[in-house]
Amino acid sequence: MLRIGLLTSGGDCQALNATMRGIVKTILNKAKEPVEIWGIEDGYQGLIYGRWRKMEWRDFSGVLTQGGTILGTSRTPFKYLDQPEADGVDKVPAMKKNYKKLKLDCLFMLGGNGSTKTANRLSKEGLNVIALPKTIDNDTWGTDITFGFTSAIDVATRCIDDIHTTASSHGRVFVVEIMGHKVGWIPLYAGVAGGADVILIPEIPYDMDNVVEAIERRERDGGRFAIVAVAEGAITKEEAAMPKKAYKKKVAARVQPSVAYDIAEEIARRTDREVRVAVPGHTQRGGAPDAQDRIFATQCGVEAALACLRGDFGVMIAKVDDKMCHVPLASVAGKLKYVDPEGDLVREAKALGISFGDE
Repeated sequence: MLRIGLLTSGGDCQALNATMRGIVKTILNKAKEPVEIWGIEDGYQGLIYGRWRKMEWRDFSGVLTQGGTILGTSRTPFKYLDQPEADGVDKVPAMKKNYKKLKLDCLFMLGGNGSTKTANRLSKEGLNVIALPKTIDNDTWGTDITFGFTSAIDVATRCIDDIHTTASSHGRVFVVEIMGHKVGWIPLYAGVAGGADVILIPEIPYDMDNVVEAIERRERDGGRFAIVAVAEGAITKEEAAMPKKAYKKKVAARVQPSVAYDIAEEIARRTDREVRVAVPGHTQRGGAPDAQDRIFATQCGVEAALACLRGDFGVMIAKVDDKMCHVPLASVAGKLKYVDPEGDLVREAKALGISFGDE
């Protein structure tokens, strides 16, 4: 009997179910022994507190196009992993105990950067773990792409597309806040795809003078409106030079809901233009996965299942140079993949005349 566990951790995204479907269908198709499938509910919290259910192949039928996660998810921050829960439960010992209680041969963990760190910890504790790279932010180290990313780009791009018509009608400047606290992959790609005039991301600190100049230049050239795509974590050059503690203190003292509102207020003050803010927010995590996400998620599921059948544990499934592969968990856990400020897409966007506020 082969016993496997499935767990989805951290923020949800559009292709989690598609990935689990890929795992289960491949395991059932390729295993040479009976298979028992256990769905662990609500992320690592389910493994800590013993919340799970036995599942059958039919549970994964029809979920290829379904967003979210049929198992539920939660956040269990890695930095608090060795701190007991509020009720005194020690997290890591509890997870090890429940893994053994289920007599699992492998735990498949679908999660992002923080969740992968926890998966690596469990692997070091002796559990057979295989991680799969889930995050809309595309910031997981060791893989060219993560599932959830292209679907999030589509949502953010549609938002920018829709803003164009109302911005044009009223001759307004729109600041569109796109998800991305630490990295700017979604605003970069959605900004280029949606025809933004300015794109501000955490990896390229901006000067407000340059942002205003880009908007005024567009107006001088006859543009009736302007679109500014802003990452949640966009940062000024002055802020980038601040010590971390001082910057965090400044953010905590912010009067506006987010940096997008600060930027909008400053643009309005300096240009005397009518400025509005649009925040697609969690819609970027929602809805059905796009075709590319369905394909990549399925590939991840298949490769993870095959790795399990080979007894290849302690790895994360990845795509590198357009080839599916796996990388050791220890080599990717705790690392973020940032946008390269000198990368091709940034260089090409600047050649188009898109401003990143740095020059």
